[in-house]
Amino acid sequence: MSRVGSSRELAEWVVRAARGEAPAFSELYRRTRPLVARLASSFAPLDADEVEDVIQETYVRAFKALPRLKEPAAFEAWLLSIARNRARTRLERKGQTRRMDDENPDPQPETVSLVPEALQLERDIAVVRQLIEELSEGEEKKTVHLFYVEGELSAREIAEKLGVGKSAVTMRLERFRARIKQELLRRVLAGRWE
Repeated sequence: MSRVGSSRELAEWVVRAARGEAPAFSELYRRTRPLVARLASSFAPLDADEVEDVIQETYVRAFKALPRLKEPAAFEAWLLSIARNRARTRLERKGQTRRMDDENPDPQPETVSLVPEALQLERDIAVVRQLIEELSEGEEKKTVHLFYVEGELSAREIAEKLGVGKSAVTMRLERFRARIKQELLRRVLAGRWE
């Protein structure tokens, strides 16, 4: 019985938050954070900082999209699904980072570039953006733009948005990554940046 009362009460806080009432956001956070934290912590490979990041990303996304939630009573389930997606995305990125670390050992001191790392990164990003712009209009360009330029959606979320399978999105991104590696290598070997 108290659960029904608390669900109804939670739905009222959701309605108030959707109207932009600041205290309602705080109350929703206070009431639901333990659930979100428990779910995020259940993803074992995530450390405490990553769990906290997942929690924060979950609330940022949920509160931003709250006015579009049609059924206030569904808030808790919806919030937990956002948390689950954020945790999965974090794990996917963590797996990619670990693979990249394995593939790219630390450079030897004599091979370190004289160009500051921040400037090099800025140049690399400019090359990637240029390559994205040069893609012909179509599904691959949409996919790459959503993933690398907008950068807020996981491969699974992009697949849902574009109405294709996740494997199609992954294949498009892999194809683009291969193109980027080839172009960066070409430019490094040429010794110049355009």
